[in-house]
Amino acid sequence: MTTRQTSQISSRKQPQQARSTELVAAILQAAIQVLAKEGAARFTTARVAEKAGVSIGSVYQYFPNKAAILFRLQSDEWQQTTQMLRGILEDAGKPPLERLRVLVHAFICSECEEAQMRVALSDAAPLYRDAPEAHEVRAAGQQIFQEFMLEALPEACDETRALACDLISTTLSSVGKSFSGSPRSPDEIAVYSDGMADMFCAYIRALKMS
Repeated sequence: MTTRQTSQISSRKQPQQARSTELVAAILQAAIQVLAKEGAARFTTARVAEKAGVSIGSVYQYFPNKAAILFRLQSDEWQQTTQMLRGILEDAGKPPLERLRVLVHAFICSECEEAQMRVALSDAAPLYRDAPEAHEVRAAGQQIFQEFMLEALPEACDETRALACDLISTTLSSVGKSFSGSPRSPDEIAVYSDGMADMFCAYIRALKMS
C-alpha cells in the first residue's frame, strides 16, 4: 500500500481541547448510528455530518474521508478486544485453562452484543484492512495469545504452540462471527460458549500429554 493510500485512513489531527474531543466523540457516535442503519454501502461522510448535527467541514477537520472514519471505528473495536484479551489472559490469579474458558465466554458475548456493527465493519474492511495501522493492531492481539500459549504449553515446541495459537484464535474469531449472525438468547450463548471452551481445553490437555 502506498503512502498516499495509507494517509487516507489516518486522522487529520488529534483533538487537543475538551470541545474538540467532544466533537470527535459526537462524530464517531453518529458514524456508529449511520453504519448500523445504512450499512457500509450507504455510509457517507455527509450522512455522518448530518446525523452529528455538524458541518461536513467539521468532520473533515479530523477525518479526510469515510475510510478514515470507518477505520477509527474498527480500530477502537480492535483496541477494546485487545484490552479484553490482555485483561483475561494475563490474569495470573487463574490457571491458564480457566482463563481460556473465561475468554471464550467473554468473546462470544461481545460478538453477539455487537453483531450488527461488526458485520457492517467487516463489509467496509476492504477500505482499510491492508493498511499498516490495521496490521499493527491485529499483531498486538496475536502477541497476547502467543504469550498465553507459552504459559499454557511450557513444554511444547515453538511449532506446536504456534499451531495451537493460530487454531484457537482463528476458530474463535470465525465461529464467533458465524454464531452471532443470528439473534441469540443468554442461555444459547452460555451453552455454545461452554461447548467451545470444552473443545479448546481438551485440545490443550491433549497437547500437554503428547
